[in-house]
Amino acid sequence: MGIFSRLKTLLSSNVNDMISKAEKPEKMLNQLLIDMSEQLIESKKAVALAIADEKKLERETQNQQAQSKEWERKAMLAVQAGKDDLAKEALLRKQEYDNAYTEYKKQWEAQHVSVEKLKESLRELQQKIDEAQRKKNLLVARAKRAEAQQKIQSTISSVSGNRTAFDAFDRMAAKVDQMEAQAEAAKELEDFSSNASLDKRFEELEKSDTSADLMLLELKEKMKALPDKTE
Repeated sequence: MGIFSRLKTLLSSNVNDMISKAEKPEKMLNQLLIDMSEQLIESKKAVALAIADEKKLERETQNQQAQSKEWERKAMLAVQAGKDDLAKEALLRKQEYDNAYTEYKKQWEAQHVSVEKLKESLRELQQKIDEAQRKKNLLVARAKRAEAQQKIQSTISSVSGNRTAFDAFDRMAAKVDQMEAQAEAAKELEDFSSNASLDKRFEELEKSDTSADLMLLELKEKMKALPDKTE
């Protein structure tokens, strides 16, 4: 149908290029629906004009038929009045209207068929637009999900291709482990040194006491061996 050619052009002309360049699917889908709705409005106007033409042809067809009947009535009236010449003129006029009626009827019937086809096409167009409207939200959700997945995959690929930051993180973690181990070792050595120092002090003290006892015993033994001066 010619009245729908603009919509067909809208949906086919450069639409692939528009889709490939569309960074925001939701915006693109909304715009397409707006364009479809605008074309639907224009199509309805065209169909309305076609219907108006059909009605006009129908009225004119009925008018030609009415005129034919009127001149037939006048011819009968002339015959009744005995005026055959006038009756013949009326019949010739009736024939003109009959011929016009036949042509108008053909046009009206053809226009009626065209209008019915236009109405059916318009209903199909409306259904497709309604279906597109219902699918829009689903398509938008799918587009957002795909966009999120692409971002995740891009991040994974970036991490896989460049491990500098993660390597540095691992080295820092190892350094922290080493620092903790060194701190624990230092504390252990300090505790060990402290305990060793205390043990050494007690050992020296015990050693010191033992020497004094021995020296005292030796002195007493020595003194026993000396002659008793009191004798």
